[in-house]
Amino acid sequence: MLPAIIIVTLFGLALGSFANCLIWRLYKQEKISGRSYCPLCRRQLRWYDNIPLLSYLFLRGRCRFCRQRISWQYPAVELLTAVLFVFFWCKYLGFTWLAPEALAAGLHTAVFWLLVGRAWLAVWSLVVIFVFDLRFYLIPNAVVIPVTAAFILINLLLGAPWLLLLATMAAAVAFFGSQFILTRGRGLGEGDIWLGLLLGALFPDWGLLIAAVLAAYFAGTIVGLSLIAAGHKSWGSKLPLGVFLAFGAIFALAWGQGLIAAYQAWL
Repeated sequence: MLPAIIIVTLFGLALGSFANCLIWRLYKQEKISGRSYCPLCRRQLRWYDNIPLLSYLFLRGRCRFCRQRISWQYPAVELLTAVLFVFFWCKYLGFTWLAPEALAAGLHTAVFWLLVGRAWLAVWSLVVIFVFDLRFYLIPNAVVIPVTAAFILINLLLGAPWLLLLATMAAAVAFFGSQFILTRGRGLGEGDIWLGLLLGALFPDWGLLIAAVLAAYFAGTIVGLSLIAAGHKSWGSKLPLGVFLAFGAIFALAWGQGLIAAYQAWL
């Protein structure tokens, strides 16, 4: 168990590092390939300065060349991705109280790997979307569209009815699209509609889709009111909805089924 968790942690750190690189290069509209470089002095990094998390600690959060501070985003994204990768690995491996479907799937079966792969892809893409929208108030469609296609394929392989997939995607697009039209683009952006398509493809389950949206809007309300109370925002200020939708999706993926089961038992 422990060696597997170490491997999963390293895998998550590596993909978190790639997420950081992708976020910057998508924003700058640069090619994904090529050596990593410092975004401040643009000097190419040496391989040992590009080790996820460890290089940041060894360099004490500063570039080796220009000595400017490295953004907290880099270690935070790497660590968060790794932690979530381990969490979902353990969830589908044996935390059956969190994932009842894992009990029937069994370890090392195709279903197990499809579930874990879907969760890891969701974590990675949603972390990218979270940071991109938080920093730049944009949804990266270069990530959203291919990941949506991957979710459709994975869920079909897991046995989700294609009509249900179409229905959840259409419902999510209609929900966010109607808000875009009614607010004339002031309530949310066009990118959030595409993100809704991704959520519909990720959750071919009405309960999980609704849980993700409710969690997003609840978190957005709490954060918005807190910022207004602290004087950092006014009532007319905008918040990046993609940040909260990414949070809500990960929340629903992690705990949605348990919460739905508890709610049904309570009823």
